[in-house]
Amino acid sequence: MTTVVLTAVPLGLRGHLTRWLLEISPGVFVGNISARVRELMWQRIIEFVAEGRAIMVYTARNEQRLAFKVHGHDWTPVDYDGLTLMRRMTTPDYVTATPAPTAMTTRSTSQAEHQSETVWRRRVARRKFKPK
Repeated sequence: MTTVVLTAVPLGLRGHLTRWLLEISPGVFVGNISARVRELMWQRIIEFVAEGRAIMVYTARNEQRLAFKVHGHDWTPVDYDGLTLMRRMTTPDYVTATPAPTAMTTRSTSQAEHQSETVWRRRVARRKFKPK
């Protein structure tokens, strides 16, 4: 059994995957395919994913009875004593690094500026329709 989850990818890629897999929800594909087709399909996904994200989970002969591949995610697979676990980045993308305070600026001023910059970046990231 193979499961592929796509996020923010071109529609053509989703249409291409429907040749071998069944789309049970928008961006979620499942099916039973051979290892060769699965590897070729993963290469095609990486080629056409653009700025989107992709995860593929498939059955394997190991302790967990599954394996997965990740492309474009903040989560990365990590081997931990023979088990594959997912590690997530702890620092969000929208938070900027705080500059070192200088002698001219006070600590409260730099914290307030940093907080307002962070709030602004969060609001921009949440916008549904970006201005052109």
